[in-house]
Amino acid sequence: MRTVLILGTGLIGTSIGLALRGKGVEVLLADRDLTSVRLARELGAGDEWHYDDKVDLAVVAVPPAHVASELRGLQSRGVARFYTDVASVKAQLIDDAQARGCDMSTYVGSHPLAGREKSGPGAARADLFLGRPWALCPTGETAPEARQAVLDLIGLCGANAVEVSAEEHDQAVAVVSHAPHVAASAVAARLADASDVALGLAGTGVRDVTRVAGSDPGLWLGILSGNATPVAEVLEAVSRDLAEAAVALRGLASGDPAAAEDVTQLLKRGVAGHGRIPGKHGGPAARYGVVQVVIGDRPGQLARLFQVCDELGVNVEDVRLEHAPGLPLGMAELSVQPDAVTTLTTGLHERGWQVP
Repeated sequence: MRTVLILGTGLIGTSIGLALRGKGVEVLLADRDLTSVRLARELGAGDEWHYDDKVDLAVVAVPPAHVASELRGLQSRGVARFYTDVASVKAQLIDDAQARGCDMSTYVGSHPLAGREKSGPGAARADLFLGRPWALCPTGETAPEARQAVLDLIGLCGANAVEVSAEEHDQAVAVVSHAPHVAASAVAARLADASDVALGLAGTGVRDVTRVAGSDPGLWLGILSGNATPVAEVLEAVSRDLAEAAVALRGLASGDPAAAEDVTQLLKRGVAGHGRIPGKHGGPAARYGVVQVVIGDRPGQLARLFQVCDELGVNVEDVRLEHAPGLPLGMAELSVQPDAVTTLTTGLHERGWQVP
């Protein structure tokens, strides 16, 4: 693969451009928003595309509702040998492409399951897809060469290809992405009218649960519209669990001891479900030890902390920061292998760090 056109220079499109440029692929960029193209170019994601330029692969990175029409337009001009898209819904999109008369032999739908709560080219990263699953949804009409071209794209971006049918994909993302986003938004919506006292007590728990709720509503309306039925089915199941939990909690408040079992069972099911989320590198979820460190809110503090970890030979598996309201400091929670907790704790103490 020598040349790739990316139509749509948002977070995903620009990140693909950055990843491909890092592997020596010539990338051309196009978007109706000329400011977005300019920023993506300045970031090094590629060069501006001209209509007479031909490429090996065209990546359609626009909202789901516009993918089929853009695909048809590109194919009608013979822009690329092969085509893919990166929308987060697949079945309806493929149906739309077929209805518009798109050449389904040269097109393969795909979806990188990587993203951020931020959007736009300014949030793009070349390493956004590293180690992440990237769904590949060929149909019975897909030519082997087209499938291989998209597999090459996925490999160049450092992602792991997962081949599924469009229907399987949409059911899956309803459970692991789309319904959770709506649920997070519902929780965050409660905060709109929350008291100042409640917001002043907000900690990591509510931030974790509502993190994705800060995403662009217009973008998410397009995503949910393309996968409405599967998402609705998941939300209905979640709603039943929540309704039963509410009944049980009212039973607890009225002194019914049997209600505690209903609440406990839901919490246990939650623990079991959380435990099934793949861990680092896609393997089983790992259990890490957590070392908490008080850290000043000033330049260089994180760098110093990570330098200590390097000196001690301790690999940081994950890190979380919690700021102290009203104070110029916070707490860094470092997740490390359990057998490294004592080494890291002792080493930090010896170097003057506050480790509660």
